[in-house]
Amino acid sequence: MASNVNPTVRRRRLGQELRRLRELKGMTAEEVAERLLVSQSKISRLENGRRSISQRDVRDLCGVYEVEDQRIVESLMQMAKDSRQQGWWHAFGDIPYSVYIGLETDAESLRVYEPQIITGLLQTRAYAEAIVQGGSPESSEQENDKRVEVRLRRQSRITADKDPLRLWIVLDEAALHRVVGSRQVMREQLEHVMELSQLPHVTVQVLPFEVGAHAGINGQYSILEFADAADSSVVYIEGVTSDLYLEKPHDVQKYTVMYEHLRAQSLNVEQSRQLVERLAKDYAR
Repeated sequence: MASNVNPTVRRRRLGQELRRLRELKGMTAEEVAERLLVSQSKISRLENGRRSISQRDVRDLCGVYEVEDQRIVESLMQMAKDSRQQGWWHAFGDIPYSVYIGLETDAESLRVYEPQIITGLLQTRAYAEAIVQGGSPESSEQENDKRVEVRLRRQSRITADKDPLRLWIVLDEAALHRVVGSRQVMREQLEHVMELSQLPHVTVQVLPFEVGAHAGINGQYSILEFADAADSSVVYIEGVTSDLYLEKPHDVQKYTVMYEHLRAQSLNVEQSRQLVERLAKDYAR
């Protein structure tokens, strides 16, 4: 597979284009499903990019939408072909959040609010191992090792020489005090956070306890933004058995405003570094 082909993003773009064609035709997903003798849920999954789409599906849908320009049909079918390729993460087997990894791999910027732990993109190996083992006590050692390796591989976007991921993270102060692994692990982890926060494209702010109730009180979420204007922003909320992806402009805007409130309530960058440094020294004692 060509290195510039991201199957997750291809599926998403293709789904958006198919939805546009359906809306131009003035048809509902239910009407399309009846024409093709498939379930309405299949049409919805194809359009939101959560399901792999075949070239036959594209051909059938273009037929229903009466797309006469063969160049458009061929372009969509090529996108379908590309979307069935595999990203680097597929080499690790079944990863529960593979859709998110695909989006993160292609994102231009990422804003994260993390209330409980140091976010995955900033984790050291020792911290990641403790988090994965503690969060998945029933998983095998081999399965947990695989998850750790995937997490560390994702971090290459931050240190990439070309077009690194622009990262803005708001950490609740609780994440700094929660001892994961050991005090030694925590010292190394907080020193790692300070090191990465020196990168020009990485910003880390700490939301202090004294703020009290705040806009992120309901839990962790991430906002992914993409360089291509055709790719709308996505809000990602991680779950235990399933994840939530919000793409409607109204939803994205609401979470974006919430994030701005969190940034405003947090310590500034220098104050955040000073707090992280102080706690790292405390762990060293």
